[in-house]
Amino acid sequence: MRKVSSTANAKSAVAKSRLTKKYQATIPALVRKQLGLKPGDAIMFEESKPTGTIILRRAEPLDLEYLEALEHTLSEWDSENDDHSYRDL
Repeated sequence: MRKVSSTANAKSAVAKSRLTKKYQATIPALVRKQLGLKPGDAIMFEESKPTGTIILRRAEPLDLEYLEALEHTLSEWDSENDDHSYRDL
């Protein structure tokens, strides 16, 4: 993960991208290089609390093992009723 300045309000735009109609985005070359991303790599989106800032980083093998193990426990929220109830969120 890239180091961030210790200044409390330090923000710096590195690059931008647009979402497609399918909510997909291209990760700009500068960001891919900074994170060391290669085709086929998994990425993680982490929320930094309490600000709600989202951090993008390359997923590590332990992250993937954890998420794959967790995935099978979430089936209780994978039903047609849930899709109907939460579709407008």
